[in-house]
Parts: sequence; C-alpha cells; structure tokens
Amino acid sequence: MSIELPSSSEYLPHIAYDSVIFGFNGKKLRILILEYHNTGLFALPGGFVKRGEDLSDAVQRGVMERTGISSIYLEQFHTFGTMARFQPEIMESILEAHNLSIDPDHWMLDRFMSIAHYALINYDDVTPVPDPLSDSICWYEVNALPPLILDHRLIVDKALDQIRTDLNSKPIGKSLLPERFTMKDLQHVHEAILGMPLRRSTFQRKMLSLDILERHEKLFSGKAHKAPYLYSFK
Repeated sequence: MSIELPSSSEYLPHIAYDSVIFGFNGKKLRILILEYHNTGLFALPGGFVKRGEDLSDAVQRGVMERTGISSIYLEQFHTFGTMARFQPEIMESILEAHNLSIDPDHWMLDRFMSIAHYALINYDDVTPVPDPLSDSICWYEVNALPPLILDHRLIVDKALDQIRTDLNSKPIGKSLLPERFTMKDLQHVHEAILGMPLRRSTFQRKMLSLDILERHEKLFSGKAHKAPYLYSFK
C-alpha cells in the first residue's frame, strides 16, 4: 500500500492533536494504543489539523477514522509543548520503516504543540482501525500500557487526572452506559475510572446530590423488593 505524506499546504505546521480514547464495557477501563510498523513504537492516536478545519472537527475526524464512530464524547484538557517532545528521529524511524524518506527540513520533522483530548466509548461497539503508518491498534488496560513515545505517557496520566476530576461535574458515564442504567452500573464506571472500590450507600447519596440523574421505573428481574431503580442523565 502506497502512503502519501500530508502536505503543509493542506495542514497547519506546528499544531497536532493527541487523543486518549478511554474504553469501558462494564468491567475494565482500557485505552486505545497504536503500534507503528516494524518499529516497536507505541503511541496514542493523533493527527494534524487541516488549514480550513476547526480543531474540534479535526479531533472528531481522527477519532472516527480509528473507531468508526462519528458521535463521541470529547473533552479538550491540556496543551503539551515542552522541548522534550521535539524528537524528529522518532518520526524519521517510523517513515523509514515504510521505506519513506523526507528532507531534514520537512514540516513533519519540526516541533509540534499537541492539544490533547480525551474520549469516552464503549469498546464493545468498536472495531479499531490502525492508521496508514501502523500495523495494529489495540485496547490496553490502563495499568498495563506498553512504553509510549515522546510524552504520551504524561498525556495519559494527565487525562486520567482530568477525567477523575470531571466525574463530579460532567455526565462522564453517558457515553459508556445505555440510555437507562442502574446505580450499580454507574458505580462500576466510577470505580473503573478511579481504580478503587466505592461504598454503595455513600456513592448513591453523592450521585443523587449532584442533581444530574433522573429516576425511572424499577428494573424487575427477580424478587420485586430487590429490584433496582433505573436512571438516566438529565
């Protein structure tokens, strides 16, 4: 498969985005990671912004290309731009693995600021698709990530901090749960993100106090007096 390198006439130099795509299916929290062809290098999915494109549209486009899902919950959380992330030899090795070579002054070897976003998705709904420079794209458990290029591990850690902060102010579980769910289902989402068990009664009181949930009928699947209520996000 021939690969056509992106042109600086089409894309903005020095601006990139990286996406921390969190996946959850009711059990464990995972992150989508790319492996570049014949390099042993692992990275977050990312890309460049077209000259006539909004940043948010570029990120949505990139996430859709990797997951096949066009409508996904995205939050911008930080911009990364230290000199430590300027390592053109990494991009050179990725391109060389495809028998591609570029001039030393090519825009893709220049310094990039990366605007990071996190996304939330149910990974049972996704068949991940690698980008043209990658052999694979797989879900990895948060506590079992491979070594990542550049500052991508820092980006992951920052995303985890942010999503844990956002748990108390944003409908984080909306993209990970069905339209109606039990309090236990929601608790499992929070426990997976926080990486720790939560006390049921304390969690329920806290979630109800936030006034972000609407209560519906009970879910009858056994004994009536044990049937849990169903909830949805307001």
